[in-house]
Amino acid sequence: MFSGIDEVDWASMEHAYGPADDVPVLLRGLASADPAERESALDGMYGAVHHQGDVYACTLACIPFLFELVVDPAVQDRGSVVELLTSIGGFDLDEDDEAEIDEDEIEGAANYAMAAAAVTAGAGVFFELIADEDRGVRLAAPLALATLHRQPVRVLEQLRERLPVEPDEEVRLALVEAAGRVALRHRPLAGRVADWLRLLVDRAHTPGLRLAALAQLARCSPDALPGDVVPVVSELLHELRTGPDTPPDHGNEQGSDQDQEQEREKDCGPEAECEAEPGGCGDASGAEQVAAPTLVGQLRALSAQENAGRGAPWTADLLRTLHVGLDDRVGDRTALLIDQLRSPDRWQRVDAVRMSGGLMRAWRGSYGELVALVGDQLADPESRLADAASHVLEELFSLAAPAADALAARLAGDPGGWVKEWASGPPGLGSTVKALARLGDARALPALAAALELPEVPHDLGAAVVELGPAARPLAGALRRRLAGVALDEGAYDRASPLLAGLTGLRAGEATPEVLRVLRGAPEYRGEWLRTAALRALGAFGPAAEAAVPELRALLRRPGSATEAAEALWAVSGDTDAVLPVLMEGIGSDQVHDRRAAAAALGALGPYAAVAVPRLRGLLDHDELWLRVDAAIALREVSGRPEEPIEVLLAAWDKNRHVRVRVAECLARMGPVDAGSAAAQVLRAELSSVRRHNAMDGGYGSHDTYEDERLLTLCRQALRGAGKGTTT
Repeated sequence: MFSGIDEVDWASMEHAYGPADDVPVLLRGLASADPAERESALDGMYGAVHHQGDVYACTLACIPFLFELVVDPAVQDRGSVVELLTSIGGFDLDEDDEAEIDEDEIEGAANYAMAAAAVTAGAGVFFELIADEDRGVRLAAPLALATLHRQPVRVLEQLRERLPVEPDEEVRLALVEAAGRVALRHRPLAGRVADWLRLLVDRAHTPGLRLAALAQLARCSPDALPGDVVPVVSELLHELRTGPDTPPDHGNEQGSDQDQEQEREKDCGPEAECEAEPGGCGDASGAEQVAAPTLVGQLRALSAQENAGRGAPWTADLLRTLHVGLDDRVGDRTALLIDQLRSPDRWQRVDAVRMSGGLMRAWRGSYGELVALVGDQLADPESRLADAASHVLEELFSLAAPAADALAARLAGDPGGWVKEWASGPPGLGSTVKALARLGDARALPALAAALELPEVPHDLGAAVVELGPAARPLAGALRRRLAGVALDEGAYDRASPLLAGLTGLRAGEATPEVLRVLRGAPEYRGEWLRTAALRALGAFGPAAEAAVPELRALLRRPGSATEAAEALWAVSGDTDAVLPVLMEGIGSDQVHDRRAAAAALGALGPYAAVAVPRLRGLLDHDELWLRVDAAIALREVSGRPEEPIEVLLAAWDKNRHVRVRVAECLARMGPVDAGSAAAQVLRAELSSVRRHNAMDGGYGSHDTYEDERLLTLCRQALRGAGKGTTT
């Protein structure tokens, strides 16, 4: 094995962390009889040679040796190597990708293409491996064939032939998944694949296999799904949890930590591994697995912990695939999750809670019943279930209202969860506290009051005070007291910013002396940030901060603080003569950030800033979209002519979805838009969309749902009297 490996000039190549002269050691490590050495070598391959999916010259040089490994039955954990080859060779560059490649990316793109060609050229070996004695190899080979082989018809035939004779259930699921991959990669075959999948759904197969077929149907041919997909899936889940191989779920019984650990070891063994984890944990068939200090090992351990006690741990993946395929069928997806949340199987409920969060973050719908059922999970003694429910509710803001009582009960029963301590950085509020505060529910008040008495105030306390709203008014005294005690050293910003944010939200003008102390004594380190936070607080206090006027006037001449000082001075005193020259200078700055801040401040002055109209108009065709939007909104406020900036605002709406809330705020302030106007059409189109405007594939922000629900509210306000649109 590895003939010629020492003849390769590895030292002339590089991987993610420098010279690639260590690659031969990694390749030989993959063939080692020592499980720890194999795992360390695999970790090195993913961490350096194929770092985050990258393909280097040394990655290409590895391909022949990786193929030697996968065909040698004496090598253990070959399934991991099959997965590695699939990842290296499975990257596709479509025409759009190729058109967007710049000069700096040409070499990388060429490496991807060469890797795909090299691995595809050897992909015929996977036909033999699909029947290998090693279960881990059989588990990885179907997806390798579907991804890499250039004869999809032959691949599909092989998958169909193998399924009836494959003894392992999870490998059978992999065969079905591979068929779905064939259909997605080769669309002319989608009909043939769908016909086969429908047969698998309809015939007397195991519930897991039928569920896998439904998931792949949803993924590649959703129109071929049965009309009663929700009751069909619900019945399959019932069969899975009552099947002969399903371990008992002890419901709401709560044993000791030792009892639970013994249960985990009984079900999975003390070193159970993740056979389907990306990164290739491989298969346990005869191969000793170890807890090596590697990323692969950590993933295996986490997966083993997650799957402990589950009779069919792959069910969650199948359901996630099904939900992705159902896409905008929000009603069906909601009904399916509601059924899961009523399951006596705790693990089905864990999966349902997590998938409920994904659904509600990305899609608009009627979620009252679903949210209430998520709230019910807060009382479960299994911490993973209760914590998952709490995190989902935290991100829903007003949509979490049906779970308010459940949140309050959990809050009252778990004072230890009010604040979370971390290994590094400041503490943070628990998700239950934040969820209740975001509902404006006064029952969050005791937790926030307690957090204010801690030696270190949670970094997100100020935001929670703002979200709690008027109910947080009793906290003003404690916020003032803590702010008065903040040492004005290099750590002042971190300690003072949550307190200033809370006082700003409460508009607590009585805190002007404490805020002025911070403003005057801001240290050099992060001093501008701290001054900005203090100025925002004084501006929010309005005339109640009259004592700050001399300080604000002095700051009009300070670079970096002038615009914020002018904005605060206007809010406190209404002194146009002092403020306007500063803002006019700011709008002419060569820094986009400064011009945006000045434009927003001019908008707050309204007609008093009429002299700025020509300058604002001049910014409507600026290259920076956000500056165009800020200028257009300010122009509307200053000129009083709502029709003037509308074209700029609607163009920005179409170009950048993240600007829509700002634009909708402006349209709502303008009053009911004309029913036949372009603005009304845009607003109705937004309200008719079932997809959240800020939904992203593969990521999300903690305030995405809040922002989208706010957008919907603003759209309705702007359309009031012009014929409202509705969401579905």
